[in-house]
Amino acid sequence: MSVITAFILWILLGAVAWWVANGIMGGRGSFWGDVLIGIVGALIGGFVFRLIGFTATGLGWSLLTAIIGAVILIAILRAVTHRPVMNT
Repeated sequence: MSVITAFILWILLGAVAWWVANGIMGGRGSFWGDVLIGIVGALIGGFVFRLIGFTATGLGWSLLTAIIGAVILIAILRAVTHRPVMNT
């Protein structure tokens, strides 16, 4: 896999992870900021899963890891900025 293809897949994975996490947590933001949250969430999710001894293999597990990491990141960001976790 080329570096460009891997980069594009990271962006797409980040966008999908953000979309699902945003649906779970509620809220809105800019597209690129949200993709960044999804990508950073993927890194956080991978770190958390490695801590408990689980390694994500395959696209489905990677996506699940990214979604969980994005949810964690959104919750942390909202706690730091004192915004409610759920927008009503």
